[in-house]
Amino acid sequence: MPELNLLKSLPKSNRNIQTRGEAKTQELIDLSREYGAEYFDGSRDVGYGGYYYDGRWVPVARDIIEQYGLKKGDRVLDVGCAKGFLVKDLLAEGIEAFGLDISEYALMNCEPEVVGRLQIGSAEKLPFPDKSFDVVLAINTLHNLKKPDVISALQEMERLATKGKFLQVDCYQTPEGKALFEYWVLTAYTHDYPEGWKRIFDEAGYTGDYYWTLF
Repeated sequence: MPELNLLKSLPKSNRNIQTRGEAKTQELIDLSREYGAEYFDGSRDVGYGGYYYDGRWVPVARDIIEQYGLKKGDRVLDVGCAKGFLVKDLLAEGIEAFGLDISEYALMNCEPEVVGRLQIGSAEKLPFPDKSFDVVLAINTLHNLKKPDVISALQEMERLATKGKFLQVDCYQTPEGKALFEYWVLTAYTHDYPEGWKRIFDEAGYTGDYYWTLF
């Protein structure tokens, strides 16, 4: 179960931690956790401040294909797919890609190429048969669940995938990083140092690859 940075080609996020932290209230946290229009396409105080396709996932899709030796027609599930950007770019490479997300808003505003390939649902109970995908991905998604649901989601990834599993979660390496993260964060229920995350992986019996969104 090695660390594997599959998102190394993505541009660095431009976080204004001070502005977000000063604006944060319980009302904004609750609004962001609705994963609606305000979270994706509203103010940066609530979420992305505009979530739109710009091609940045194309090299990530190609790295996933190379890492797991995928061939045209292999099946990939993106858990927490949002508007389906990665699903779109995997499809363009000949992969049978599908997505699942809890946000009705995101699925209703998805990329045209992925219409019919995205399903509403939550990571801790994936509505698919055993071993129905070659690879299952959960990128910056599982930390938005409470710990018991994180464990269930990891077990669901194990149940579905036959070739590979990859996840990335919010993480920090120092007390200073932890403080910055807690000042900034809106949606994550579960977060920890790397060793804490690895204990969760072990508890769930997760055997796939992983990496961190670091603070």
